[in-house]
Amino acid sequence: MSDFFERVYGAVRLVPKGKVSTYGDIARAIGTLKAARQVGRALHGNPYRGTVPCHRIVFRDGSLTDGFAFGGKDVQKALLLSEGVVFSEEFKVDMKNFRWNF
Repeated sequence: MSDFFERVYGAVRLVPKGKVSTYGDIARAIGTLKAARQVGRALHGNPYRGTVPCHRIVFRDGSLTDGFAFGGKDVQKALLLSEGVVFSEEFKVDMKNFRWNF
């Protein structure tokens, strides 16, 4: 596994329960400003299910991904709701109140 992927997983582990960050936030946090797509690729193959909360990572507008690795956006939304995250639209997180920055 690449060092890049491991740095992604380390950063995602820091996102607290009840908060979300974006793919771009994670890229910036690990010092790779323009690597948001690669962050998504790393999370899609997350080998640490249960310890790397990839469901807390969303697009910058708060929308969820259709490709959530562990069951799709319905499952991602359910996981976030169970942590107290509020949605401003059906599949968009209220980023003003729930975005966590590094």
